[in-house]
Amino acid sequence: MTRSTIGFRFRFEAQDAMLFVRPAVIADLDALMELAILSGRGFTSLPEDEATLLARLTLSEQSFAGTVPTREAWYTLMLEDSETGRVEGLCGVRAGVGVGRPHFSFRVMTLAQFSSAIATRFDHQALVLVNECAGWTEVGSLYLRPERRSGGAGSLLARSRYMLIGAEKSRFAETVMAELRGYFAPDGTCPFWEGVASKFFRLPFDQADHMVMSTDGQFILDLAPRHPIYVELIDEAARDAIGKVHVEGQAARAMLEQEGFRGSGLIDIFDGGPTYSAPRDSITTIERTRRCTVAIGDPGEAEEAIASTDSATGFRAARVAVAVDGERALIRASDADLLGLKAGDVMRVRL
Repeated sequence: MTRSTIGFRFRFEAQDAMLFVRPAVIADLDALMELAILSGRGFTSLPEDEATLLARLTLSEQSFAGTVPTREAWYTLMLEDSETGRVEGLCGVRAGVGVGRPHFSFRVMTLAQFSSAIATRFDHQALVLVNECAGWTEVGSLYLRPERRSGGAGSLLARSRYMLIGAEKSRFAETVMAELRGYFAPDGTCPFWEGVASKFFRLPFDQADHMVMSTDGQFILDLAPRHPIYVELIDEAARDAIGKVHVEGQAARAMLEQEGFRGSGLIDIFDGGPTYSAPRDSITTIERTRRCTVAIGDPGEAEEAIASTDSATGFRAARVAVAVDGERALIRASDADLLGLKAGDVMRVRL
């Protein structure tokens, strides 16, 4: 299961620190490994495996450069502090899931049974293995250092993914999805895994979770259940975990809902976390973003807005003061430098 730039100006007493988002590069490997360790169990798209993360960074560089097939691209974005150079978080956009191999989920379905002999009807909830997301674009891998989770940095980092998608829609699918990490009990166990998935995969959760990203996933195709699983036959703890979000995923779910995402009725086959989806062009940030010509100057008391470049190549984003007048956007020279823009270039502004 995979989990799903933009910057934000934090106000401190003595100084301002500007965060901005940029494409990941191979040199980010150490920082990415550190974030993977911090993210903890169940964050499948950020495994604690150096070889896997290096492959991820390599694919990201190729994706931004446009040297891999469009639907196989996977873009990784890093949130960096312009003063310290430290990577504070990351997020990602996978152009197309289920392209090379099926992307399995459980659909929570209602199966109706009726007996005319006793004039009785029963409705049963069941988990049915499906491959409905094939070809969808996925936003995920959203993770911030714990000390950076205030001041709105999380929502800004999340929106950066939609700024990237909106910049070059042809690189992405018409439906966008996000998988949220499922519920873990206070003792660290995953009730859905223990009560359902482990019965089929017969592996420790951490091993199976690691194999999702470090192998081609053939073991899922080989071992996943082919018949409906009746929810009534599942133990109570696992049943209650169906579609339940990890405590650290509550904010991510709220941000998805603000962007127009809704539950799709699909859940992860390992931890039971929900899958949200939305039509690409109906995502709030994409709808509210305007293309403007850059002008350099003093925007005065203009409010800050999310701004980005207008292409995936060399993509950058930050939250800057911008005065929009029709198709013209006035920003400070320092902010233009941060975004890699100059007067006359086209930028994107979320209004």
